[in-house]
Amino acid sequence: MGVDRKTVDRIAELARLEFNEAEKEEITNDMNKMLDFVDKLSEVNTDGVEPLVYMLDESTPLRPDVVKQEISQKEALKNAPQKDSDFIKVPKVIERN
Repeated sequence: MGVDRKTVDRIAELARLEFNEAEKEEITNDMNKMLDFVDKLSEVNTDGVEPLVYMLDESTPLRPDVVKQEISQKEALKNAPQKDSDFIKVPKVIERN
């Protein structure tokens, strides 16, 4: 399975990216090289090899989840660039086409 110009255009559309023709050609070549590398990995004999879930056999100790600094809602709203009576207002980042 290879990557063609149509695939690059679709990925760019989904990622909301724009490329000129030279960049599209370069991206197409790079993505095909990546897929060739992944295909090369399928040639490795992995019979009898246990799947690796963690890099270490020992567990990593977790620190306790302790609140070190707490601010009130009023203090948090005090520095917000846009707010209403109870919440910080943020710009809309998801739009439907």
